[in-house]
Amino acid sequence: MAIGQENKDVREFGVFNEDLFELANYLHENQILTVAMESTGTYWQNLYAVLIARGFEVILCNGKFTKNIKGKKTDIKDCQWIQRLHSLGLLSSSFLPDIQTEQLRTYCRHRSNLLHMAASTSKKMQKYLRLLNLRLDVVVNDICGLTGLKIIRSICEGETNPQKLAELRHYNCRRSEQGIAKALQSNCRHDYLFALKQELETYDHLQLKIQQCDKEIEQFLNQIIDNDENKKQHFIDSKSHKRINKTLPRILT
Repeated sequence: MAIGQENKDVREFGVFNEDLFELANYLHENQILTVAMESTGTYWQNLYAVLIARGFEVILCNGKFTKNIKGKKTDIKDCQWIQRLHSLGLLSSSFLPDIQTEQLRTYCRHRSNLLHMAASTSKKMQKYLRLLNLRLDVVVNDICGLTGLKIIRSICEGETNPQKLAELRHYNCRRSEQGIAKALQSNCRHDYLFALKQELETYDHLQLKIQQCDKEIEQFLNQIIDNDENKKQHFIDSKSHKRINKTLPRILT
């Protein structure tokens, strides 16, 4: 951290809470009123909260506006460069959402990460199915759909008869049982089957976590809406889903 351009104006602090409070005390002792800092990763959040609580005006800068230092990049050069830009009024603060929006964003980002992990697990299951010579991906659109998961679970439970596996198809599946059975003639490699079981367990675990995350988001949104009369007025109840038959009979004239 730098409060000036001289070497004596640069000081290093730790990352623990007591270090952050010591930093705030040091700024007060030097009669500092405003602070500029980079928003790098998640490191800035605890320090930002401490500085705001202690009454400082904090300008949170995007790192791309402070990366014009020539020569070898060091922490000392960085902090002195930011202090110089701030003293000249050349730094603008980034947009920061309110606490409710920030919390909701945390939930949604976590849910997005869970979805990415589930998608990666689905690809691994497809990989091991191919190694087992089970071309389920050819006969169904989604191996994690109703038909695909039923067949995968049965395979993991030890079923090897292609015809019995094909009987698990959902009635909406376009492929016939005979067509699915042709794609499910396994080479019965135990190592690939073990890996497939592991990936299926991981997939099920991630799906449970996603459901829990969805419930948490729903509760949080309901809490926000219940505490705001304006949001209550604009809230619309979800409509019941009505199934539409797309295969209507043609009327001959």
